[in-house]
Amino acid sequence: MSNLITMASRRLPRTVIRTLNKYLDKSISEVQIQQIFGYEVRKLCSYGLQSDILSSSPKSVCCPSDRYFRTSCSLLESQTVKCPPFPESVTEGDVRIEKKVGDAVAQDEVVMEIETDKTSQPVHSPNHGIIEEILVNDGDTVKAGQPLFKLKVTAEAPAKAAPAAKEAPKAVPPPPPSQPDAAPPKPAAAAPPPPPAASAPPSPPAPPKPAAPLSSIPVAAIRHAQSLEASATVKLPPADPTKEITGTRTEQRVKMNRMRLKIAQRLKEAQNVNAMLTTFNEIDMSNIMEFRKQNLEAFQKKYGIKLGFMSAFLKASAYALQDQPVVNAVIDGTEIIYRDYVDISVAVATPKGLVVPVVRNVEGMNFADIELAMAALGEKARKGQIAVEDMDGGTFTVSNGGVFGSLLGTPIINPPQSAILGMHGIFERPIALKGQVVIRPMMYVALTYDHRLVDGREAVLFLRKIKQAVEDPRAMLAGL
Repeated sequence: MSNLITMASRRLPRTVIRTLNKYLDKSISEVQIQQIFGYEVRKLCSYGLQSDILSSSPKSVCCPSDRYFRTSCSLLESQTVKCPPFPESVTEGDVRIEKKVGDAVAQDEVVMEIETDKTSQPVHSPNHGIIEEILVNDGDTVKAGQPLFKLKVTAEAPAKAAPAAKEAPKAVPPPPPSQPDAAPPKPAAAAPPPPPAASAPPSPPAPPKPAAPLSSIPVAAIRHAQSLEASATVKLPPADPTKEITGTRTEQRVKMNRMRLKIAQRLKEAQNVNAMLTTFNEIDMSNIMEFRKQNLEAFQKKYGIKLGFMSAFLKASAYALQDQPVVNAVIDGTEIIYRDYVDISVAVATPKGLVVPVVRNVEGMNFADIELAMAALGEKARKGQIAVEDMDGGTFTVSNGGVFGSLLGTPIINPPQSAILGMHGIFERPIALKGQVVIRPMMYVALTYDHRLVDGREAVLFLRKIKQAVEDPRAMLAGL
């Protein structure tokens, strides 16, 4: 075999030569080498390598003819796709199947998704092909390297489904001819009998009665069912119990996904470990709303995104954390870790649960940098492409419940952090200003902190610093 590599070194691609030489020191047969490098050898068929390369070596199984260097493509007809490796600290996940047996898939098309404690990891098809067999069930727990499905490799991508043909327009019957006043009699064949007069539409049939025996209906619902009129429609259980309630008095049991289980575990740990205390304040949003209104069009024209309130609060939080570094610290055993950087986690609600992607080094950003970073993270969250690296770390959290209309709430600390800021809705309220009662757009803000580390004084000063920076951003420029 070494003679073959020496003679063909000027004709074979370098990647194939390096890979083959790697295995020459091992005691394996040529048949095994062919099986390992079937894909590389298969590509050599297009080069038309002639038999002079193999003239000084015995005929091997890689060369079924004397004229050309060929191999069979049957080695790649069926391929088993395994579970990809998980990120650090993740050992297993639950499978959610997107395709079924017999579906044609293109290369890099998502066949399955594996939901882990932190995020969802897609499983892509490595080649064009048809799914021959699915080796796991929907909802099964899998580990890295476990076989997931078998793929029959094809040479071409599956043809895209043709758009549905437009429905042919329905033929409109011509209007009946108007009857003349005096129609002359026809001496020939007798006229066909006139069509019967259009009768009233028949009453709709009564809906079928439920097929279930009376004994299977809950006792509490028997009287209600007997009181229904004959024209009442039969209700069916909801297709998705998380979206609607149909009143059929049925119950659906759904398995919790791993992300929701992890969220529940972490929140309960936060209650058990931290000595949580919440302090409140209110912010007059008049100035920041006026600033946003004046610069919204120019900001969107320059950066391509809208200017929101989150950038003001994240920048104000970073400014306040620099003024009170203990809020940015964390307890680790019997030690306190002080961080000289500000990485703020932003709570984002997704259909699968609450995720907290991190905006890093906020202390060195301006409003535009923060808005661009949050827009990129939000787009990844909507597409389900948030990775573990995007949520790892974070020294402080900001949660904006105001987008859902929240008036007031007490957020829960996101472990292992020491504090979280809760934003709420903006509502017009009467306040006393310079001895007069005026109507202003006001927002309640809440700071929940770990009282083991942060004292009440630091917490109140921190929240007042945020209030000052949001109500008058010029205070940050002046370093006040």
